[in-house]
Amino acid sequence: MTVLPDGLPLADDFPEVTRDQWRHLVEGVLRKTGTSDAVGAGAEEALATAVEDGVTVHPLYTADDAPEDAGFPGFAPFVRGGRAEGSAVSGWDVRQRHAHPDPVRTNQAILADLENGAGSVWLAAGAAGVPVDALPEALKGVYLDLATVALDAGADFEDAARALLRLYAGREVPPGAALGNLGADPLGLAARTGRDEGLAGQLAAAADLARICDRDHPGVRAFAVDALPYHEAGAGAAQELGCSLAAAVAYLRTLTEEGLGVEAACAQLEFRYAATADQFLTTAKLRAARRLWARVAQACGAPSEARAQRQHAVTSPVMMTRRDPWVNMLRTTVATLAAGVGGADAVTVLPFDSAIGLPDDFARRIARNTSTILLEESHLARVIDPAGGSWYVEKLTDDVARAAWAWFQEIERAGGMAAALASGLVRDRLAETWARRGRALARRKEPITGVSEFPDLAERPVEREPAPEQPGGGLPRVRRDEAYEALRARSDARLAAEGGRPRIFLAALGPAAAHTARASFAANLFQAGGIEAVHEPVTVTAETVGEAFTASGARVACLCSSDKLYAQEAGAVAERLKAAGAARVYLAGRPGAQQDEYERAGVDGYVFAGCDAVEVLSSALDTMGVAR
Repeated sequence: MTVLPDGLPLADDFPEVTRDQWRHLVEGVLRKTGTSDAVGAGAEEALATAVEDGVTVHPLYTADDAPEDAGFPGFAPFVRGGRAEGSAVSGWDVRQRHAHPDPVRTNQAILADLENGAGSVWLAAGAAGVPVDALPEALKGVYLDLATVALDAGADFEDAARALLRLYAGREVPPGAALGNLGADPLGLAARTGRDEGLAGQLAAAADLARICDRDHPGVRAFAVDALPYHEAGAGAAQELGCSLAAAVAYLRTLTEEGLGVEAACAQLEFRYAATADQFLTTAKLRAARRLWARVAQACGAPSEARAQRQHAVTSPVMMTRRDPWVNMLRTTVATLAAGVGGADAVTVLPFDSAIGLPDDFARRIARNTSTILLEESHLARVIDPAGGSWYVEKLTDDVARAAWAWFQEIERAGGMAAALASGLVRDRLAETWARRGRALARRKEPITGVSEFPDLAERPVEREPAPEQPGGGLPRVRRDEAYEALRARSDARLAAEGGRPRIFLAALGPAAAHTARASFAANLFQAGGIEAVHEPVTVTAETVGEAFTASGARVACLCSSDKLYAQEAGAVAERLKAAGAARVYLAGRPGAQQDEYERAGVDGYVFAGCDAVEVLSSALDTMGVAR
């Protein structure tokens, strides 16, 4: 029992419970459900879940699991935040992204955002955004000593950076008052494009910009250590951190070789990470990132106060869906909450329609208001490091940090980030991670609401202006919805060409109580591939199923009922479906002991929780003659 200073006892009326007692209860539940006969620590491990990058989430955390002291906010190792006050004073910086190539429209959007809650601008320039020579027009009316301007210009970073520096001078912004990030990230560009020729020259140009910032503009950083190229290629949380550390170390080497001190070099770096709807993993990732960078800076000889990491969190492009994009608002809300709890200094909420094209005014408004609601109405920033002290989060932070450090060391042993990119080490390792995740997505173990679960075939598509083409040729850009999007595109093409979607007939046997659950499951699954489920009539028999199937206009059917009714009727119904012309017959449920009997009667496949939905849907579309 714990007694507070005022004498208030906690848990006074509850008996003390040990971990062994809890494990004993778990053993009983596992045996009763037939899951496992494990005992002791094995019973606890039976409930553990592998997340990614070798990180495992356990079912119970106690004080015994707490790792080393996380320190205090604003002090090394900065796990609890890079600033002693956290975000409690002014909240995190609400940073809106702008990529419209028209400088007039971009300027209007920027001013609207800054007047309505945003605090800074993340501006795409060059080939993938506003033309470099139009930066003055795009930033017209923006107070450059009040609003941070972070550039994202890819291969045009030097020209864009010098244009922004000239703008500071032309508007007579006091050198010490300018706020910004010039966006130099040569290694990130090499990851995006697959081209490393000219890398040495780009690093030298970026170092020259860093010297100018160090000398004339202490509020401006030259480098953006962007982890999004790795996240968008399928990296796990630890891989994302390891890649960012390796890139940052390469930049530190360049800057110190070019004459900057370690402290000044560290001040030129801002780190950009993805925030996903996996709330706790995102929070742990950002906390681990600060700890790891503090360790690197310490090893490089930076003083304690220079080891804090400046973080810009961006809601994950990988999790954004093109179908039912309104659900993206929920995903980005959870991701923003996770980034705020994790201590990000700046947060960009991608608009819900960003996966479709250029966002409209409404989408940008919702994006900036996501942060505003969390800050002003939920008061999320009023607590410094709200996750601190949670044994789960502290242990998860430690696990992610250790996995990331191991990956970072592997990259360094391979010769550093540039060499690891050139050799294919990074590409191959990230591809392995994404392949594992792809299998989970295909089996709907990682469900995507509105896409792999609960799709709406009658949904009107959201249309937007196409966004400028992003640099490519290097690491791929993946999305969680990509496999299902390809299936839905096949269905859309059939709808456009023939006026109707491919159909599957649900042959439901027996009363509603017997078939409703599996019929709903099957309809949901097939609709994820753009296949319309026809459940009319509600119930069929062996005598009526042939006529009902013919009337449905479908070429494929799926039996839906209970295991008991399957044993009695599935064989006869499957035979009648084949006789009526069904090119393929599925059964909703696992085959069980009667698989041979079902298949002799004409059952060709099975759909059940955990089946490879993408393979089932692709095969069904092939059978229906829907072009790839």
